[in-house]
Amino acid sequence: MQQTLVLVKPDGVRKNLIGEIIARFERRGLRVAALKLVKITKKQAKFHYAEHDGKPFFDELVDFITSGPVAAMIIEGENAIKAVRRLMGATNPLDSVPGSIRGDYALSIGENIVHGSDGEESAAREIKNFFTPEEIY
Repeated sequence: MQQTLVLVKPDGVRKNLIGEIIARFERRGLRVAALKLVKITKKQAKFHYAEHDGKPFFDELVDFITSGPVAAMIIEGENAIKAVRRLMGATNPLDSVPGSIRGDYALSIGENIVHGSDGEESAAREIKNFFTPEEIY
């Protein structure tokens, strides 16, 4: 059973897409193991995007993810990371196919609705940034 972190970013929350996004994962056979609405701190955001520190867009990433509430969740299931990333679509929504979350609901790379861990190592690190073991079912 693999776990991954998914964030419905502030633009997805503003567009009332939390339920729709969860439903897509559940219809695929994945399970929500933890879920909460949070306001990400600057410290959490900088840790979350640490691999981009020093890049020209780093501050924009931090500012955007902390600009409003985020639905943080742990999604689990067989091959959850790959399945979630397929459902999300390409990072640049203009490269995402219709039917994917980003292909259906986003138009810019800066506000692309959702985040999903890109591998097992990043999933473990990201989950610990947002959830305690007691919050996971």
